[in-house]
Amino acid sequence: MPELWAGTDAGKVEHHCTVIDVDGAKVLSRRVPNDEPELLELMSDVLDLADGDPVTWAVDLNAGGAALLIALLTGHGQRLLYIPGRTVHHASSSYRGDGKTDAKDAYVIADQARMRRDLQPLQEWDEIAIDLRILTARRYDLTADRTRAINRLRAQILEYFPALERAFDYSTSKAALVLLTGYQTPAALRRIGQSRLATWLSNRKVRSAQAVAAVAVEAAQAQHTAVPGERTAGAMVHTLARAVMALDEEIARTDAAIETRFRQHQHAEVITSMPGIGTLLGAEFIACTGGDMDAFGGPGRLAGVAGLAPVPKDSGTHQRQHAPASPLPPPPATRLLPLRPGRRPLLPHLTGLLPAQTKRGENPQTGDPRPRPTPPGRALGHHPRPTHLHHRATPTRTHSGVT
Repeated sequence: MPELWAGTDAGKVEHHCTVIDVDGAKVLSRRVPNDEPELLELMSDVLDLADGDPVTWAVDLNAGGAALLIALLTGHGQRLLYIPGRTVHHASSSYRGDGKTDAKDAYVIADQARMRRDLQPLQEWDEIAIDLRILTARRYDLTADRTRAINRLRAQILEYFPALERAFDYSTSKAALVLLTGYQTPAALRRIGQSRLATWLSNRKVRSAQAVAAVAVEAAQAQHTAVPGERTAGAMVHTLARAVMALDEEIARTDAAIETRFRQHQHAEVITSMPGIGTLLGAEFIACTGGDMDAFGGPGRLAGVAGLAPVPKDSGTHQRQHAPASPLPPPPATRLLPLRPGRRPLLPHLTGLLPAQTKRGENPQTGDPRPRPTPPGRALGHHPRPTHLHHRATPTRTHSGVT
């Protein structure tokens, strides 16, 4: 039997695999659980159908539920292609039938792998790149949780103590968070007073304790009315402040783990030598690319995946400057490449990735400017516009005609 193409619509619990031949005819269509024994049995059956001929596998996920399948295929030396879900969605509209099923999606994936020659092959990543992907994803979740907690904290304080909400920037001031773990209401701040509050803050290693205490007591002196629900709101603020402080500690531990693992990568020193790239951005770059530039086949492919390659936006006689392409999964590395004009990256695989940037006005728009639409005419009987807004006289309408 000639070459086969096996497309897999990946899921969390089950996958659907469809195998086609060179003519696009179905050879096998099967739903398999996302477990190692069943996946190995599927792989064996497909290879038996090929009878020694090559088999090209394709999948619509490069992580998540398809991770086990990808590890098995790459571990057994199988050729595996990645087709983004967006590509599968747009391609499905050109196939017969309006229904959407896992079997149809698997067939579309296999057929696209059979026809196209520009799909990205999936390769086995090294352990450091995988660890950095996990750590950077965790850090992103932690920073998002911290932002949400701070927003809830400020909204809660605003409901019963607006002066204190305005007094501090809770996203950057650790002293304000420590203050909220002990005192949350105007009455409590007035009762302890500035001097004792400053001592309380100093005992908790707060910097500028005197200034923080003065601002807090001043805010408390501006409000002597107890808002209904103040006690419950204060307890909620105490909980949110401690949650933000705990998130700060976990983010710091995660940053330390990222730096330690990143320094073990063979390209860490070269990546951080580029202008604008530090430890965190370098770790994200390796997490997005796998740390192996050969997997992209060339700098143009890497620029396209990162959304940096310009694409034409022309239609008929109308021409525009080329706009950047939309980034494709994996997550775009656009913000990981803050290259300065005239500076070339030191990593040999990245040399020539980006053209030299031009200054404003050096690359003017070549197409004709778009003509401005003519404003609609004014209805008869309306007063003319003031003469200082235009230069030509405006006709007025009388009972006998237009003058």
